[in-house]
Amino acid sequence: MRRLALTLIVGLLMASSSFAKDDLATARGIIEQQIVAFLNDDVETAYSLAAPGVKSAFPEPKTFVEMVKRNYLPVYRPGNYAFGRALSDTRGDTIAQELLITGPNGKNWRAVYILEKQDDGNYRITGVRLSTLKAPSI
Repeated sequence: MRRLALTLIVGLLMASSSFAKDDLATARGIIEQQIVAFLNDDVETAYSLAAPGVKSAFPEPKTFVEMVKRNYLPVYRPGNYAFGRALSDTRGDTIAQELLITGPNGKNWRAVYILEKQDDGNYRITGVRLSTLKAPSI
């Protein structure tokens, strides 16, 4: 069910969206903060931006970062990156934000970050879907 929801969100990135620019700026700031933390090997900061569900699956920051290194190397060590399209649900509780990345090996990637507003009102990253791009992205 979660995969279906993620697929729908990713598919809707093609559609236009009207959500608060502040929420979009916040989401982009969180993503960028996590990327900078990865680049600086700041495990604690990178981990702090993950949603509780992610932390439940990876209860230790070191385990979380090892998973990112193994499965999301372009996110962990991006070359160039640029924000693409974004979409929010009607309440603004969930944001899907596209990030175009040139990975450490020069290969181009699309990462779609899913961020959800938590009970405390802050957005946290609940997941990232990574796919390769055939054409240059940046």
